[in-house]
Amino acid sequence: MKIYGVAILAACFLVGHLLGDLLGKYFNLNGNLGGVGFAMLLLILVNDYFKKKNILVAETENGILFWSTMYIPVVVAMSATQNVKVALSGGLVALFVGVFATFACFLFVPLVSKFASKRGAENNSK
Repeated sequence: MKIYGVAILAACFLVGHLLGDLLGKYFNLNGNLGGVGFAMLLLILVNDYFKKKNILVAETENGILFWSTMYIPVVVAMSATQNVKVALSGGLVALFVGVFATFACFLFVPLVSKFASKRGAENNSK
C-alpha cells in the first residue's frame, strides 16, 4: 500500500531531523544541520535494503517514489525558514560557501554528462 511508503518516508524524516538537531547541538548551533539530507540518505538505504530482501511491494515503492520526488520542494521550504540576513551579516563565510558550492556544481555538470554519455554508449552497444 502507498500508505506504507509514506510511513517509511515519515520515519526516515523523523530520524533525519533528529540526527540534524543532534549535529546542530554538537556544534553549538540553534539549527538543524542536514536533517533532510540525512532523511533522504536513510530513505535510499532503507529502500535499497527492502528491494534486496524482496519486502517492498510495488504500491509501497510507488508511495516512496512519489514522496521522494518532493525532496526539492521540501528543501526549498526548509531553507526559506533560515535567516539569510543573519548568515550574511555574520561574515563572508556564508557567501563564500554559497559561491563555492554553486561554482563546484557548474564544474561537475560536464563531468557527469560525460560519464552518463559513456554509460549510455556502453548500454547501447550490448
